[in-house]
Amino acid sequence: MKVVAPTRNSPDRTGTPSIDSVSLAIIEQLQEDGRRPYAAIGKAVGLSEAAVRQRVQKLLDQGVMQIVAVTDPLTVGFRRQAMVGINVEGDLDPVADALTAMEEVEYVVMTAGSFDLLIEIVCEDDDHLLEMINKRIRTLPGVRTTESFVYLKLRKQTYTWGTR
Repeated sequence: MKVVAPTRNSPDRTGTPSIDSVSLAIIEQLQEDGRRPYAAIGKAVGLSEAAVRQRVQKLLDQGVMQIVAVTDPLTVGFRRQAMVGINVEGDLDPVADALTAMEEVEYVVMTAGSFDLLIEIVCEDDDHLLEMINKRIRTLPGVRTTESFVYLKLRKQTYTWGTR
Protein backbone atom coordinates (compact mmCIF):
# COMPACT_ATOMS: atom_id res chain seq x y z
CA MET A 1 0.00 0.00 0.00
CA LYS A 2 1.20 3.52 -0.59
CA VAL A 3 0.14 6.76 0.96
CA VAL A 4 1.02 9.88 -0.96
CA ALA A 5 1.04 13.13 0.95
CA PRO A 6 2.13 16.64 0.01
CA THR A 7 4.60 18.70 1.96
CA ARG A 8 3.40 21.20 4.54
CA ASN A 9 1.30 23.89 2.88
CA SER A 10 0.41 27.43 3.78
CA PRO A 11 -3.39 27.67 3.85
CA ASP A 12 -3.46 31.46 3.76
CA ARG A 13 -2.02 31.90 0.25
CA THR A 14 -2.79 28.70 -1.61
CA GLY A 15 -6.06 27.63 -0.05
CA THR A 16 -4.53 24.21 0.60
CA PRO A 17 -5.46 22.60 3.92
CA SER A 18 -2.90 23.04 6.67
CA ILE A 19 -1.36 19.83 7.98
CA ASP A 20 -0.34 19.80 11.63
CA SER A 21 2.40 17.65 13.16
CA VAL A 22 -0.07 15.01 14.40
CA SER A 23 -1.57 14.56 10.94
CA LEU A 24 1.94 14.33 9.49
CA ALA A 25 2.75 11.64 12.05
CA ILE A 26 -0.40 9.73 11.05
CA ILE A 27 0.60 10.00 7.38
CA GLU A 28 4.08 8.67 8.22
CA GLN A 29 2.53 5.69 9.99
CA LEU A 30 0.37 4.93 6.95
CA GLN A 31 3.30 5.37 4.58
CA GLU A 32 5.12 2.63 6.47
CA ASP A 33 2.05 0.36 6.30
CA GLY A 34 -1.17 1.47 4.63
CA ARG A 35 -3.07 -1.29 6.47
CA ARG A 36 -1.81 -0.38 9.94
CA PRO A 37 -4.74 -0.45 12.41
CA TYR A 38 -6.00 2.90 13.68
CA ALA A 39 -5.45 1.70 17.26
CA ALA A 40 -1.74 1.12 16.56
CA ILE A 41 -1.45 4.50 14.84
CA GLY A 42 -3.21 6.13 17.78
CA LYS A 43 -0.74 4.59 20.19
CA ALA A 44 2.19 5.85 18.11
CA VAL A 45 0.88 9.42 17.77
CA GLY A 46 -0.89 9.83 21.12
CA LEU A 47 -4.52 9.81 19.97
CA SER A 48 -7.48 7.52 20.40
CA GLU A 49 -8.47 5.12 17.63
CA ALA A 50 -11.59 7.22 16.94
CA ALA A 51 -9.55 10.44 16.67
CA VAL A 52 -7.16 8.78 14.22
CA ARG A 53 -10.08 7.47 12.17
CA GLN A 54 -11.57 10.99 11.98
CA ARG A 55 -8.25 12.58 11.00
CA VAL A 56 -7.58 9.97 8.33
CA GLN A 57 -11.05 10.49 6.87
CA LYS A 58 -10.55 14.26 6.87
CA LEU A 59 -7.18 13.89 5.10
CA LEU A 60 -8.80 11.63 2.50
CA ASP A 61 -11.81 13.93 2.04
CA GLN A 62 -9.57 16.98 1.57
CA GLY A 63 -7.49 15.17 -1.04
CA VAL A 64 -4.37 15.54 1.09
CA MET A 65 -3.57 11.83 0.66
CA GLN A 66 -4.75 8.60 -0.91
CA ILE A 67 -4.41 5.07 0.34
CA VAL A 68 -3.94 2.68 -2.58
CA ALA A 69 -2.38 -0.68 -3.40
CA VAL A 70 0.81 -0.42 -5.44
CA THR A 71 1.51 -3.28 -7.81
CA ASP A 72 4.68 -4.33 -9.55
CA PRO A 73 3.70 -3.85 -13.21
CA LEU A 74 5.75 -6.87 -14.30
CA THR A 75 3.81 -9.24 -12.06
CA VAL A 76 0.43 -8.12 -13.40
CA GLY A 77 1.25 -8.34 -17.09
CA PHE A 78 2.75 -4.94 -17.94
CA ARG A 79 6.21 -5.43 -19.43
CA ARG A 80 7.06 -1.88 -20.45
CA GLN A 81 7.23 1.39 -18.54
CA ALA A 82 8.54 4.68 -19.85
CA MET A 83 8.86 8.33 -18.98
CA VAL A 84 7.94 10.54 -21.93
CA GLY A 85 9.01 14.15 -22.25
CA ILE A 86 6.60 16.21 -24.32
CA ASN A 87 6.94 19.66 -25.88
CA VAL A 88 3.70 21.47 -26.59
CA GLU A 89 2.78 24.32 -28.87
CA GLY A 90 0.43 26.74 -27.13
CA ASP A 91 -1.59 26.05 -23.98
CA LEU A 92 -0.43 23.06 -21.91
CA ASP A 93 -3.75 22.47 -20.15
CA PRO A 94 -5.67 20.75 -22.98
CA VAL A 95 -2.76 18.38 -23.66
CA ALA A 96 -2.27 17.66 -19.95
CA ASP A 97 -6.01 17.00 -19.58
CA ALA A 98 -6.04 14.59 -22.55
CA LEU A 99 -3.03 12.71 -21.18
CA THR A 100 -4.56 12.55 -17.70
CA ALA A 101 -7.62 10.83 -19.18
CA MET A 102 -5.53 8.01 -20.70
CA GLU A 103 -5.63 4.84 -18.60
CA GLU A 104 -1.99 3.95 -19.32
CA VAL A 105 -0.72 7.33 -18.11
CA GLU A 106 0.15 7.11 -14.42
CA TYR A 107 1.77 10.49 -13.88
CA VAL A 108 1.47 13.89 -15.55
CA VAL A 109 3.50 16.90 -14.51
CA MET A 110 4.02 20.33 -16.06
CA THR A 111 7.69 21.26 -15.97
CA ALA A 112 10.13 24.06 -16.57
CA GLY A 113 13.15 23.02 -18.61
CA SER A 114 13.70 20.86 -21.65
CA PHE A 115 10.13 19.57 -21.71
CA ASP A 116 6.74 21.16 -21.10
CA LEU A 117 5.25 17.94 -19.73
CA LEU A 118 6.61 14.70 -18.31
CA ILE A 119 4.41 11.64 -18.18
CA GLU A 120 4.91 8.09 -16.97
CA ILE A 121 3.18 5.35 -18.92
CA VAL A 122 2.74 1.66 -18.18
CA CYS A 123 2.18 -0.62 -21.17
CA GLU A 124 1.69 -4.33 -21.82
CA ASP A 125 4.66 -4.56 -24.21
CA ASP A 126 6.69 -2.64 -26.80
CA ASP A 127 3.86 -2.74 -29.37
CA HIS A 128 1.52 -1.15 -26.83
CA LEU A 129 4.16 1.50 -26.02
CA LEU A 130 4.59 2.29 -29.72
CA GLU A 131 0.83 2.58 -30.18
CA MET A 132 0.59 4.91 -27.18
CA ILE A 133 3.35 7.23 -28.37
CA ASN A 134 2.71 7.13 -32.12
CA LYS A 135 -1.08 6.93 -32.33
CA ARG A 136 -2.35 8.49 -29.12
CA ILE A 137 0.19 10.96 -27.72
CA ARG A 138 1.85 12.41 -30.83
CA THR A 139 -1.54 12.89 -32.51
CA LEU A 140 -2.90 15.12 -29.73
CA PRO A 141 -3.47 18.69 -30.93
CA GLY A 142 -0.62 20.85 -29.65
CA VAL A 143 1.95 18.09 -29.18
CA ARG A 144 5.08 19.22 -31.00
CA THR A 145 7.71 16.64 -29.98
CA THR A 146 8.15 13.65 -27.66
CA GLU A 147 11.19 11.93 -26.23
CA SER A 148 10.84 8.53 -24.59
CA PHE A 149 12.91 7.12 -21.76
CA VAL A 150 12.21 3.39 -21.55
CA TYR A 151 12.69 1.84 -18.12
CA LEU A 152 15.14 -1.05 -18.13
CA LYS A 153 15.07 -1.69 -14.39
CA LEU A 154 13.42 0.05 -11.47
CA ARG A 155 15.95 0.45 -8.66
CA LYS A 156 14.05 2.59 -6.17
CA GLN A 157 10.45 3.60 -5.69
CA THR A 158 9.29 5.12 -2.42
CA TYR A 159 6.27 7.01 -1.23
CA THR A 160 7.56 8.38 2.06
CA TRP A 161 8.11 11.92 0.84
CA GLY A 162 6.05 14.78 2.07
CA THR A 163 6.32 14.37 5.82
CA ARG A 164 9.98 14.81 6.70
